[in-house]
Amino acid sequence: MIHLTIEDRDGQRCPIEVPEEISLSLMEILKATDHHVLATCGGMALCATCHVQVLAGPEKYFHPTDAELDLLDTLPDAQHDSRLACQLRISEDMDGMVFRIKGEE
Repeated sequence: MIHLTIEDRDGQRCPIEVPEEISLSLMEILKATDHHVLATCGGMALCATCHVQVLAGPEKYFHPTDAELDLLDTLPDAQHDSRLACQLRISEDMDGMVFRIKGEE
């Protein structure tokens, strides 16, 4: 199992477990575990309503792609550790990561 911790907009932390062989994005996991993420574009990296902040984890997950950066640059609260949950594919090396939900409710 892959263990992730999700911090909601109120600062409450919730651990979640994801099967290792699953092929989903963090956005899909958040929606499946009833975390309030709009994800209006359905994971196409067009709306930024699945904006998350990476609080802990491997260094490579702190670096958005150029396409993500273009969209994150439009957000007033985007930071150096901001990512779009739709662009983060769940993998075993994400075990122990911590994310804060930032996108619109």
